[in-house]
Amino acid sequence: MVVGDLFNDGTYLNYEFPEPQYLGAKYIHRAWIAQFVPEEANVVLDAFGGSQSIAYMMKQLGKQTITNDFMSFNNQIGKALVENRGCKLTTDDLDILFAPNANPGEFGLMEQLFSDLFFVREEAAFLDAFRSNVTRLECPYKQALALTVICRSMTRKVTMGHFAHTQALAYAADPARIKRNRSLIRPLKDLFLELLPQYNDAIFDNSKENRSYNQNILDLLPQIDGVDLVYFDPPYCNSHADYQSFYHLLETFVEYWKDKAFVNGTKRYEPKRWSGFDKNVEAVENLQRMFVSALHIPTWLVSYNDRSYPNIDAMVDMIKPYRNVRVERKNYTNGRGGKGSVAGSNEILLVCTTR
Repeated sequence: MVVGDLFNDGTYLNYEFPEPQYLGAKYIHRAWIAQFVPEEANVVLDAFGGSQSIAYMMKQLGKQTITNDFMSFNNQIGKALVENRGCKLTTDDLDILFAPNANPGEFGLMEQLFSDLFFVREEAAFLDAFRSNVTRLECPYKQALALTVICRSMTRKVTMGHFAHTQALAYAADPARIKRNRSLIRPLKDLFLELLPQYNDAIFDNSKENRSYNQNILDLLPQIDGVDLVYFDPPYCNSHADYQSFYHLLETFVEYWKDKAFVNGTKRYEPKRWSGFDKNVEAVENLQRMFVSALHIPTWLVSYNDRSYPNIDAMVDMIKPYRNVRVERKNYTNGRGGKGSVAGSNEILLVCTTR
């Protein structure tokens, strides 16, 4: 199958996924990955949805798409752009979202935790009011869309797009950085309004019952049947695998924790959820568990990187007892940030088929 055919002839391929700012996102690899998706695969599972760009691509290809991520803010993207068939945010919804905080006693977490760390106090208070008003939207897909866009606005406003550093306000006061990226000093409300049309325009109905789950994939896989293809993009150990540390603020905002401690200079929540894939000592065992749990799914596509642990040979050896494995490579000619995408490294796709 030719990549050009996939992205020129489909009914839904004129819709555009809003470009993410997310470590490890496969957004730039969508067309490359798409060529390995069999036409006859009607139901697909994206096991580690992350930014949801690949799940969205599967939806564009007319597949019934099941996406999953164990982090809540990623699950909200899946609900907003994959599961959602047509709910968009209107000007009336914006009036609700931008209203004052009607319940500051319950919604003051952002101002309490992150003022003078990632945001000035006024912006943190805006986030609390916004979060309180999300609950006033009656449609759950509108709620998911509102959370998705405001989380994207936060990554736009903070240098490097993540929250594992404490220099956000220092960078936002640096004229050289501001010259390169004026989003650092723009109000979150303005960023939200600028981004919203892209997200509203990305919503469509592919006439399939798509679903977004928020589970650990080791728990979800045994519950899912009738899937023709699973796409695995697990965290890459040795290459920014701890997404909870990088995106803790977004998770705190969406979950609005009441039972967590907040630790270290970045105020990351504690305890973290157990992933099973972000530590070297656990990764191999749980990758093996994952593959065994996916034996009922005929085709596997596994994204990986040749600078990760375990290495590619070990990954192939893990899969060989269950599937034929073909290794496809795409070279990074330019670095894109992160140890897994430096110039000269390779994006790997393991194409795994039944014997």
